[in-house]
Amino acid sequence: MDVVKNLKQIKLLKYLFFALMGSIILAISSKIKIPFYPVPMTMQTFVIMFIGITFGWKLGVATTVLYLFEGIIGLPVFSGTPEKGLGLVYFTGPTMGYLIGFIITVYLVGKFTYDNNLIKTFFKLSFAISFIYVFGMIWLGFLLGWDKPIFKLGAQPFLLAELFKILIATFAINKLIKLRKFI
Repeated sequence: MDVVKNLKQIKLLKYLFFALMGSIILAISSKIKIPFYPVPMTMQTFVIMFIGITFGWKLGVATTVLYLFEGIIGLPVFSGTPEKGLGLVYFTGPTMGYLIGFIITVYLVGKFTYDNNLIKTFFKLSFAISFIYVFGMIWLGFLLGWDKPIFKLGAQPFLLAELFKILIATFAINKLIKLRKFI
């Protein structure tokens, strides 16, 4: 009985370690950015795909929620922190919808099954990533007003870079899936 209990504790510690490492990678990717208004372009969407594919949906969602929790309590993990504020004040700013969309995206990317069909993989990843932009634009509409050009501000500037990130993940899918056995 003690062996089973120890194995469960070791597995839990391993998952906590990976969740913490994933949240750190997300924080670092938030600082790799090209400034846009009102939302900067970062490498976070690529890292969200990476986490979903390699961690699976359960650990991927836990990692993403941990990252959001770290930001909400005031750690400078979000893209514009600390220079544009910290904690809940920053979280509820222009990027909140995108950040919430991370949870849906990592869930879908982690839940999907992948094979050697690159076209299907590309469409699955594109579908999952779209939730970041849908939630982001909905929040921007509420925040800035629906009379503003929400698509032009909240999605259009990012689409070419997003296509590139999705293509990288698509072509690397088999290598990324192989990483799952280490987690």
